[in-house]
Amino acid sequence: MIVALGILLLVSAVFNVLTWPTFLKRVARDPRAHDEAGRPTRFLRVHQALVAVAMLLAAASAVLGVWALVAG
Repeated sequence: MIVALGILLLVSAVFNVLTWPTFLKRVARDPRAHDEAGRPTRFLRVHQALVAVAMLLAAASAVLGVWALVAG
């Protein structure tokens, strides 16, 4: 069971690392991401924060996944 949990955590981490940066690139190209002067808007900043949290969770999942595989 611990090995399955470790694999699931690693798969989740890889998925997040591959998915969220691509999403952020699309958000950055969105017209709502910058105002007329080219400054980032709240729309972009909120999405940057979401991606940062997702990357931290992916890193934690990867660490816990490796730990589970080693312990299991």
